[in-house]
Amino acid sequence: MRGWSRRRVLRTALSTAAALGSLPIAPTARAAGPQFRRGVNAWPWFSLTREFPAPRTDYDWPPFQSQRPVPTPDDLGRLRRTGLDFIRLPVDPGPFLAADAATRGKLLDMLDAAVTATLDAGLGIIVNVQANGATHYWNPDRMVSSTAAPAFDLYRGLVGELAGRLERFQPGRVALEPVNEPAQACASNVWSQIQLSLLTAARASAATLPLVVTGGCGSMVSGLTALDPAPLARFEPILFTFHFYEPYLFSHQGAPWMREPVYRSLNNVPWPASAGSLEQTLASVRARMAQDTETPEEAKQAAYAETERVLKVYFDARPDRWFVDKYLGEARAWADGHGLAPERIIMGEFGALRTDARYVAAPNPDRARYIADVRQSAESFGFPWAFWDLFDGMGMMDDSTRALDPAMVEALGLIMPE
Repeated sequence: MRGWSRRRVLRTALSTAAALGSLPIAPTARAAGPQFRRGVNAWPWFSLTREFPAPRTDYDWPPFQSQRPVPTPDDLGRLRRTGLDFIRLPVDPGPFLAADAATRGKLLDMLDAAVTATLDAGLGIIVNVQANGATHYWNPDRMVSSTAAPAFDLYRGLVGELAGRLERFQPGRVALEPVNEPAQACASNVWSQIQLSLLTAARASAATLPLVVTGGCGSMVSGLTALDPAPLARFEPILFTFHFYEPYLFSHQGAPWMREPVYRSLNNVPWPASAGSLEQTLASVRARMAQDTETPEEAKQAAYAETERVLKVYFDARPDRWFVDKYLGEARAWADGHGLAPERIIMGEFGALRTDARYVAAPNPDRARYIADVRQSAESFGFPWAFWDLFDGMGMMDDSTRALDPAMVEALGLIMPE
């Protein structure tokens, strides 16, 4: 997913036609002893920064917003008792790259402490270097748009440094994921060169640390299936990852950060589609648009016309569990074709916006059904998973009370801790 401004959306409508057809679900032998099985993303522990406005390129201290929700040792212990066994920790590289040596050392010590707390709670951890697209200077374009990007060498150095530090921790329970959702095209040679360079830097300082690799296209399934794993074999041990939010019309309805106007007033999209109707959803969209006093009427009409068009596609396709199986079946077929055990392929993000005072999104029962379908589909193919997110509008824990959402716990196949 994203911080509230990080994701670059790669498509706006439901890819229904591509989802039709038979599913390539072939049985295969399972490898023993996966490192990670069931996890949750712990954004914004090392995100939501306090950068100074341009022309400055540095951050205030501490660089992370004090009011952001951060898991406590008790929170981590309760997560372990639900049945989760790892967290994926997004880390904004900006503060590390902007800092002087002494400040960078403090930040690295903070990260070490977070890894230690996670391991002490009985959880494994995947540290993901996750650049923030909303930052005016230390953003993905500047760091990982190509190997010639202005700050790529600095970013590459940080990846190598993090790998060396993480290898000191308990073997088999810590991994490094050098990039989040690369924006390059699915079969982009540019992304291949970036990833090879970063893996080389990581492996130079950490011979045995597991490294997590991904395809282009924002780490979607189509990016994974376009990835050739053969050149990556020299970096073993490696894991693979993809993200899943299809169909975006459901998972991102009402998302305020989406650039496409179709999403802003989108709400009451059911899951599965058969649980509601086009007429009901369009009525909810019109009601939501009527509350918008800032958007010009002409823009509203254009947005409504596009919303009506894509919703007709959605309801005509009647997406259900079969739709999820189709996408994840493609990932499994890719794994089988390359002789890769499914336990090595992590669905590193999936989820959907919840309904609360800030967002007009899916009704919560629909959200729970969707998350259960995606989780169960991933498990049926043998894929580990990490839910997005612990906190925020897609979270499983209340930001202030730290109460776990029983519906999300159940949808994830976990148990409520006492």
